[in-house]
Amino acid sequence: MTQNPGKPVSPADLRALDIFEFAKSGRQAAGALRVSQMPRMLAEVPADVPDRDTVFTWQGEGSTQPELQDDGTEAPQPYLRLAVHGSVWLTCQRCLQPYSQHLDVDATYRIVATEEEADEFPLDDDEVEVIVGSRQFDLVDLIEEELLLSLPLVPKHGVCPETHESLLPGAAGDEPDESGAADEDEKPNPFAVLEKLKPGGSDGKKH
Repeated sequence: MTQNPGKPVSPADLRALDIFEFAKSGRQAAGALRVSQMPRMLAEVPADVPDRDTVFTWQGEGSTQPELQDDGTEAPQPYLRLAVHGSVWLTCQRCLQPYSQHLDVDATYRIVATEEEADEFPLDDDEVEVIVGSRQFDLVDLIEEELLLSLPLVPKHGVCPETHESLLPGAAGDEPDESGAADEDEKPNPFAVLEKLKPGGSDGKKH
């Protein structure tokens, strides 16, 4: 298994990585993943783009940091830093055309051995996430999960080349709003109505 700095690691190795040894030894690894190797990401890509199988480059670095234990002593704890960069095709929700979205991931993880440890981990450090490690850790799954979390909530161009006809003003969905706005303008001023009622009210009091 190749884990030297800058050298690629095969996807097979990435799906069965001893993450604890990786961190303890301070190893580094780098490589590239195609969208087709990440099924959940591929499901987000429009089917009609010509080069939908784009590539993401990634780098991982293991380390340990001393942390205070319950017994008052310090012990090295495993960490992983992960960086992922690349672009993916998405469908713009404004013009309904495909566009290329750049994604960047730069995350640091504290590696724990069990779900119980993860649940007990303090949540006061926003810069560090917690993951449950293993001797057969699936790094591809972690990369895919981070990319999915990086997707915009509403994918859209910065500036659309054109607006889809269903979203243009005057489309069927917009007509009620426009007529409603017109009705607002035509409504009489309520104070003008009160002014008209005043003479009648005074006349009504005279007998």
